Amino acid sequence: MPPPAADSPGATARYGVIDIGSNSVRLAIFDALRRAPQPFFNEKTLCAIGRGVRRTGRLDPDGAARALDSLERFGALARALGAAPVDAVGTAAVRDAADGAAFAREAGRRSGFEVRVLSGAEEAKLAAAGVLSGMPQADGVMGDLGGGSLELVRLDAGRAAEHATLPLGPLRLLEESNGDRDRARAAIDEALSGLPWLKEAAGAGLYAVGGAWRALARAHMAQQGYPLRVIHHYRLPRGDVAALAALFARQTPDTLASFGSVPTRRLDLLPLAALAMERVLRAAAPRCVVFSALGLREGLAHMRLSAQCRAEDPLLAACRDIGARLARFPGQGEELFEWTGALFPDETADERRLRHAVCAIGDIGWRAHPDARAEQASAETLYAPALYASHPERCFLACAVFARYANRESGGKLRAAAERLLAPETRRRASVVGLAARLGETLSGGAPGLLARFPLSLGTRPPTLRLRGAPEDGAMLGETVMRRFETLAAEMGRAPERGLR
Repeated sequence: MPPPAADSPGATARYGVIDIGSNSVRLAIFDALRRAPQPFFNEKTLCAIGRGVRRTGRLDPDGAARALDSLERFGALARALGAAPVDAVGTAAVRDAADGAAFAREAGRRSGFEVRVLSGAEEAKLAAAGVLSGMPQADGVMGDLGGGSLELVRLDAGRAAEHATLPLGPLRLLEESNGDRDRARAAIDEALSGLPWLKEAAGAGLYAVGGAWRALARAHMAQQGYPLRVIHHYRLPRGDVAALAALFARQTPDTLASFGSVPTRRLDLLPLAALAMERVLRAAAPRCVVFSALGLREGLAHMRLSAQCRAEDPLLAACRDIGARLARFPGQGEELFEWTGALFPDETADERRLRHAVCAIGDIGWRAHPDARAEQASAETLYAPALYASHPERCFLACAVFARYANRESGGKLRAAAERLLAPETRRRASVVGLAARLGETLSGGAPGLLARFPLSLGTRPPTLRLRGAPEDGAMLGETVMRRFETLAAEMGRAPERGLR
């Protein structure tokens, strides 16, 4: 039976997932069942219950015992934190082991939540739903590498199509190959050869999910000195990932430890995870690899939403949620969006969407000390965990938020990210959007309905920026308002023109 749909994006009840994987057991709690849920609590234990399943047919006894102890804690925590509902699921190791069903029953008893053992098809579809929740137009192939299996789903412009579950997780490959890299490569290639639809992804994207593959992204960021250490939506050309994967696949855990950027707990399995990436890239020939921080757990949450809620733009939904939580005037975002539209008569749909997002974020830095508002608010925007945006989009939003609080150029990490990810004209546009939002908030004081009485417009000969108000409202156009109006006009390269109607 499918889970009930949540219709309200503003729901407040926390939602939990207990995810029993082949390598790790995890409790994830989100702040609510909403379009862009905010991670609230996250804890995992590396138990490796799938180690030895292929050889013995049973779960690893020590790993299973550790997992059950963790699950008892996770169940108690979920109840104490008020998570309801909670979905508890088991994946490859639990479904493949002869004692998996008995383990799932005991896991349910210990945690207090019935454990649903997912089929391979269910696991693949839920992982794809998680990716699509953050990247609704994803096109190519999703690959979710867990400890025991690799789920592959073809994505056709935001729609999940063919799918497969393959026994290619690093724990399984380690047993299959007995540590022999050539045998592991042959096993991977044989499994992938039975998926002719992988070739249909040629020229599109590979959307990579799973902790081991995300470790590759972290290593690449460290290697390149990348200024924005956010895994979600990290996009690389296929050749860059193929070269890194080939390098890591040839290493031993000891040599990988010398890289410094590789998590210690991933060292023993990362060479095989890298080999799996290398062979998938060879088979599917995508144009690029896009790393996703969203997967099965987010897919479970997403599928509990109503179809109407799932159809919302995840970026705008996330920005509205951030504004609702942090801003003084969360309802003002829509007014600012309408009011600033006159400044951008030729904007594209993507530019309009980003301007809408900036306005929706609201006055998120108002609690900070005035000298720190720009830096703090822009950093919160740049690194917001539930912000389902590409890296250039994150950077644009952060630059706009910085301009909303400061009349100077940004510095530090934001400046480094902006210079790498945004063209100069895009950085300037972000500044204009931020300054326009600042003017609107200053003019209205956040009071609803005031902005419509002071329309903005553009003059062409000479190029001017006009601000108009009724005679009885003239006192509202005070010194601070006019100073910020003049700053906006200067940033736009226009002469300020104020008048009363």
